Amino acid sequence: MRFDRSTADRAPWWLKSLAWAGLGFLHLPIVMIVLYAFNTETSAYSFPLKGFTLHWFSIAFANPDVLAAIGLSIKIALVATLLAMVLGTMAAGALYRGSFFGKEAVTLMLILPIALPGIITGLSLLAAFRLAGVAPGFWTIAVGHATFCVVVVYNNVVARLRRNSMSLIEASMDLGADPWQTFRHIVLPQIATALLAGGILAFALSFDEIIVTTFTAGNEVTLPIWLLNQLTRPRDVPVTNVVAMTVMLLTTLPIIAAWRLTSGTEDIAGSGK
Repeated sequence: MRFDRSTADRAPWWLKSLAWAGLGFLHLPIVMIVLYAFNTETSAYSFPLKGFTLHWFSIAFANPDVLAAIGLSIKIALVATLLAMVLGTMAAGALYRGSFFGKEAVTLMLILPIALPGIITGLSLLAAFRLAGVAPGFWTIAVGHATFCVVVVYNNVVARLRRNSMSLIEASMDLGADPWQTFRHIVLPQIATALLAGGILAFALSFDEIIVTTFTAGNEVTLPIWLLNQLTRPRDVPVTNVVAMTVMLLTTLPIIAAWRLTSGTEDIAGSGK
C-alpha cells in the first residue's frame, strides 16, 4: 500500500486528535519544567505560577557545583564522541561491503550496548573495569559512553557508504592513490555530513546519560548525577528546573542540527543505486 501526503490528509479527525493528544502528554512534563524555571515561587510546584523571574538563572550559573558538573559532562561527551566517531567509521568501513564469517556477530556486538537496558550495560562495564584493575573516574565514564555511542556513528556512516558508488574508490586506486589518499579525498567528503550528524547525536546521547554513568563515575559528578542528587533538596527546585532546562537545550539543539545535516542528502553525486 502506497502512503503519501494525501493519504495522511485523509486520516479521520479522531485519529489526528489522538496523535496530538499523545504528543501533548509526552511533552507536558517538559513544558512544566520550562515554566517553573521562571516561577517566582521558591517552594515545590504550585499552581498557578506566582510570577515571572530570571533570578534563578543567575543563581544556577553562579553555583560552582553546577558549572563544574556542566564542564565535566561536556569534556566526557567530547571524548566519547571522538572515540565513537573513530571506531564507528572504522567499523562501518570494514563491514559495509565485505562478507565474512562472523560479520553478523560483530554487528550485533556493536548494537548490544545501546539495545540492552542501561543497568545491564553499566554493570558489565563496572565488572570489566574492576577485573582490569581500573579505578572509576573520568576515563571509565568516557569509555563507557563511547561503547553505546559507537553504534550511532556506525549506523549513519554505514548507511551513507552503502549509497555511494564503489567505482569512485576503484578509480582513485587505479590512478595511483594510496588508501589514505583515497579515504581523504574520495570517501571522507562523501560521508562527512553523515559522520558529523552521527557525532552530534553521540554528543547529545553522552551528555545526558545517567544510568551507565552511575556505575562508572566513581567520585565524579556529571550534570545528570548532580540533577539526580537534587531530588532530595526540595528547596532548590527552581534552580534544578533551570539546570534541567539547560540539559534539554544542550541535547535538543544537537539533535535538530543532526537532522538538518542529514535531511536532503539522500542523493549524492556518484551514489550507487
